[in-house]
Amino acid sequence: MPAPFIITIDTEGDNVWSRPRPLTTRNAAWLPAFQALAERFGFRPTWLVNWEMAHDDASVEFLRDVLARKAGEVGLHLHAWDTPPLEPLTEDDTRHHPYLIEYPEPIMRAKLECMAGFLEETFQRPLRSHRAGRWAFDGRLARWLREHGFTVDCSVCPGVDWRSTKGDPRGAGGPDYRRASRDPYFINEDNILEPVEIAAPGALLEVPMTIAAPQSRWSKALLECCSKRHHWLRPNGRNGLALRQRVDEAGGGRSHLMFMLHSSELMPGGSPTFPNGDSISRLNADMEELFAHAQACGCPGRTLAEFAAEWRAASLPEAGRK
Repeated sequence: MPAPFIITIDTEGDNVWSRPRPLTTRNAAWLPAFQALAERFGFRPTWLVNWEMAHDDASVEFLRDVLARKAGEVGLHLHAWDTPPLEPLTEDDTRHHPYLIEYPEPIMRAKLECMAGFLEETFQRPLRSHRAGRWAFDGRLARWLREHGFTVDCSVCPGVDWRSTKGDPRGAGGPDYRRASRDPYFINEDNILEPVEIAAPGALLEVPMTIAAPQSRWSKALLECCSKRHHWLRPNGRNGLALRQRVDEAGGGRSHLMFMLHSSELMPGGSPTFPNGDSISRLNADMEELFAHAQACGCPGRTLAEFAAEWRAASLPEAGRK
């Protein structure tokens, strides 16, 4: 059976990579066109929303319409440096972008409760899906998500080592996901890279990002060098063919296909990757070809929570009957 095709969009402010002051949300105007493109091919995006986009009127109006039409899902995405309570971790959190998991646990939990509570109030429904800001995930975060009714996370990046990417300059950098599974698994909160042996009905499901597996020792070294962009199911303006190859690989038994992009990358100048109108035109062409190819291959569209529910029902039959 063709692998389900899951579209995830980190829905956040404009060109966050540049550490802007103040942070703007002009990219909200580009979200409807992407939604329409996805819907044209039978796909329903999961919009993983952070603080500033949850406070942008245009973004909220758009997302409410998506939810009302059951054309997508809203999930949680949290940037620790601009989500209340604003308790500084470094001399300049806006400059350093510290990871949420670097903050003291009481502050980490307070930020999560503030963000999740605001999203649930804004959209009048419980949240089920989560992706960590800057991909930084750990067992404490997994435990909080499970306790608060989340069913699925998608922060794990198989093959990628983020330790050289600093948040707090005094810290150890991001997580090392080189040993992570490429298939979904129920999370062991004591070691998020290992599945639990016997999953309870409320266990949090990890659905890893789709990243090409190394084929040899040489290609593994290349993957570790370049995987933060070029081997992901994530457009960069130069990898249209490689994106379609990821879909073709799914015919070999891949459990799922997870596409990702940042909302600001849909806008000219909203990211370093797509700085102008020409680059956005190439992006749109690549995405249209990719979505058409996935549709032609029979990949069913799923939101993240829908995929998790189906996986849970197949893996935990008792949970599926509840």
